[in-house]
Amino acid sequence: MVDASIGTPEQLRDPNYTPPIAKAIPLGIQHVLAMFVSNVTPAIIVCGAAGFGFGSDSPDFPQMIYMIQMSMFFAGIATLFQTIGVGPVGARLPIVQGTSFAFIPIMIPLVAGKGVDAIAVLMGGVLVGGLFHAFLALFIGKIRFALPPLVTGLVVTMIGLALVKVGIQYAAGGVPAIGTEEYGSALNWTMAGVVIIVTLVLKFFARGMLSVSAVLIGLLAGYVVAFLFGQVNLGNVGRAASFALPNPLHFGLEFSVAAIVGFCLMAFVSAVETVGDVSGITKGGAGREATDKEIQGATFADGFGTAISGLFGALPNTSFSQNVGLIAMTGVMSRHVVTIGAIFLIVCGLVPKIGAIISSIPIEVLGGGVIVMFGMVVAAGISMLSDVNWNRRNMVIFAIALSLGLGLQLEPGALQYLPGTLKVLATSGILPAALIAIVLNLVLPEELSNEATEEVSGGMAGHSLGSLPTDDHV
Repeated sequence: MVDASIGTPEQLRDPNYTPPIAKAIPLGIQHVLAMFVSNVTPAIIVCGAAGFGFGSDSPDFPQMIYMIQMSMFFAGIATLFQTIGVGPVGARLPIVQGTSFAFIPIMIPLVAGKGVDAIAVLMGGVLVGGLFHAFLALFIGKIRFALPPLVTGLVVTMIGLALVKVGIQYAAGGVPAIGTEEYGSALNWTMAGVVIIVTLVLKFFARGMLSVSAVLIGLLAGYVVAFLFGQVNLGNVGRAASFALPNPLHFGLEFSVAAIVGFCLMAFVSAVETVGDVSGITKGGAGREATDKEIQGATFADGFGTAISGLFGALPNTSFSQNVGLIAMTGVMSRHVVTIGAIFLIVCGLVPKIGAIISSIPIEVLGGGVIVMFGMVVAAGISMLSDVNWNRRNMVIFAIALSLGLGLQLEPGALQYLPGTLKVLATSGILPAALIAIVLNLVLPEELSNEATEEVSGGMAGHSLGSLPTDDHV
């Protein structure tokens, strides 16, 4: 139940209303807490894949601290684009922006084992992809038909499936520990297990912010256990500066066809995700549909926020869906509340010691949180797929797209003779699955006979009456 002292029901549904500052500040900070872990995790994963992350003993390890710092800073900047707006940029709604998981399967093949020098290629992709994302705002309403729940649900599910391996590797000790006695040790799984157990307990048995911030609190519990076992190294915290400004072109810019194509194609998915988030916020917080102007402004903010991030060494930004649920839970629609959260993120991004503290989290502890988060990505994709009419046509589209996409991801050597650019894009798994699903959904006829899939489905052709239409066309 919403605290009546925050405002009247009419005020709480108004994005322009500002609650009393004593109430607005904690409300704003809880928006940040709900997305904090998810926001910095992509930077940690990308740096780890490049070879200068946790456990690497690389002299470039401080570069990961910088990217964590920029993840916070530019999430705050992109959120201000949404809440305050600049001309046509921004929905002027309580939308929280953060670093997107969706691009991780695209980024990992681009940087895998190549060190900090490979990050320049990512930044080139982030910049061009962000500008393309902003360009999509001009006709976002006209491309939504190409990305129905069948396609978006498949892509989100594929993203989660691509990342669950990372969670297991982290929980077991990280890639550098593979092949050693330490990898998969009881201590490593104990630290990860504490995070998972605490997160689950809070998710199911707590209410309010304890439930919303379950992953963050779980990580804190795992951190305490790791500290007690002597697994926490705080050396970088003492060496980190107390204040530092973003550094333009910190990693440089390099333009690669594979990076540009990959980021631009994923921008379609990110744009549609943002449309869904905007609609969810206006429905849950104000009880109305989002306007075309709000949807266009939100997409502009997504794109320009991402492009600017690339100039300073941060990763792509997108709207964060968990904050949609938080607005529905609190009933507070004020964009100024989220502005306070954005300012908090920006301040955190200006203090490298905060990034250093985050980098001191043992990889096994982070692995516990990542297992939960990436599992939830898979679950979110399956939830989106529940809106699909599972007739035989859609089953065939899903089957082919999933089989090829996931198969190429699991066995990249099958494409060893492809040119480098095409190989990187194809072995991501996400892009081939998305393209196949989009094309087949657009070109295949709507009707498919009952018998059309029997010969290849082993008798499991989806006869559930709860998910199939009962007309004569099935």
